[in-house]
Parts: sequence; structure tokens; C-alpha cells
Amino acid sequence: MREWWRELAGLVLPVDCAGCGAARTLLCGRCLEALSGAAAGPVRPWPRPAGLPVVHAAAGYEGGVREVLLAHKERGALPLAGALGAALAAAVRAGGRGARDGPGELALVPVPSARRQVRARGHDPARRIALAAAARLRRAGVPARVAPVLALRRAVADQAALGARERRENLAGALAVCRDGPRLTAGASIVLVDDLITTGATLAEAARAVRAAGLVEGVGLRAAVVAAPAGSFDRNRSATRTDQKSCE
Repeated sequence: MREWWRELAGLVLPVDCAGCGAARTLLCGRCLEALSGAAAGPVRPWPRPAGLPVVHAAAGYEGGVREVLLAHKERGALPLAGALGAALAAAVRAGGRGARDGPGELALVPVPSARRQVRARGHDPARRIALAAAARLRRAGVPARVAPVLALRRAVADQAALGARERRENLAGALAVCRDGPRLTAGASIVLVDDLITTGATLAEAARAVRAAGLVEGVGLRAAVVAAPAGSFDRNRSATRTDQKSCE
């Protein structure tokens, strides 16, 4: 029965691994391992934008991980949301539930996509991954749900070709909390979530909007993403500094 299902699924799903191209599998073992969250850790883009909360990422944005994210976001490979959601859940767990998190619900707040992008892609990638992550966290006993409380309140330019400063300027004041939208449970701990962090401008703007709405106090806010540039992981920065000192 399992082999029959795989043959049928091959008619409607990608027959090669979305990450590395291995034949006859949606995701091979190696690419699944890269998205397992085993390498999850804190990341810091440089220069660090003002207001960016602590961010944890599940994997480096390279190789198969990059290809899987692009296949899901740009090519509509929606079945990949499960593996990407598992990776995001691992990044959320890597951030821990410390003093800044209360004992209540964990609210995953996805960074919203522009409406034109949602129409062009046919889905909202960050929100879809967040839903899969929340389901994975609940199965692990964490009371998590997705709270899509953020929305764009003005048009923004495509960020692909923009540098760090240009991205900050492009996004300044662009996000806001929808007062007539979904509500957060009283006492919920907020984790901003996205599929990818590069310069950190998007998450910094999301954090500003959440703080401006009075949804968090002090440092009671953190963020989690599926992937980040390999060089932005704290452990890689530490290794680089050590190598530099050994050469002095």
C-alpha cells in the first residue's frame, strides 16, 4: 500500500528531492536532517538593526535548505511546509521558554507578505510554515497557536535587490497590529516568525509594530526563523574571531 501511494503521489508531487534532486522522494534523508533543527542556534545579522529581538534559526541558508525554501515559497511546493514547519518549531524550542515567556500560550506571529506576493504565489509562505510549526509544537506539549496580528499598512518595494540600510528605510513604519483582526490570549508569549532572516530589517520592523501596540513589555519578545546565512550564527562568529586571533 505504501509503495502504491508513493507512485500515485509521484503524479502530483515533485518526484525529485526539492533540496538536492535525489530521485523519487519529496525530501531525501540528508535534506531532512539539514532541516531537523539539530544545528539550531542564535543568529545576529551585521550590522544589527535597532530593535531586533533575539533570533534563533534552525539551519544555514545554503545548499539543500535554500533550495527547499525557494521551492516552497516561489514554486508552490506546498507539501514541503511540513518539514519547514518542523524546522521552525525547532528554532522556537531553541529559544527556550525562559523568564521572558510566561507559562501560558505561545503565540507565533508570522511576518505578513504583501497582498500582491500572496496573489502571485498563491499562498503566504511564512503563515503556512507557522501553522505547521504550531501543530508540531502542540504535539510536543507546547500550547502554541498562530496569531496573524500583523499587516502591511502601506506599499513597500521588493526587497530582493536592496541593501541593509535600504531595507530598513523601505520597511520603516510599514507594519502595524490589526486592531480588528485576530486577538492574542491574555498573557500569551509572542514569538515573531518568518522563513528567512538576512539583514534583520523585516523582523526589526515587526518587533517595532508589536511593541508600539503595547503587546509586549521590555525585552519580552523573541523571534525564530527556518534559516539564516551561515555566517550569522553566533557559533560561527565565535569561530571566526578565534581564527583571526590565532593569526595575529
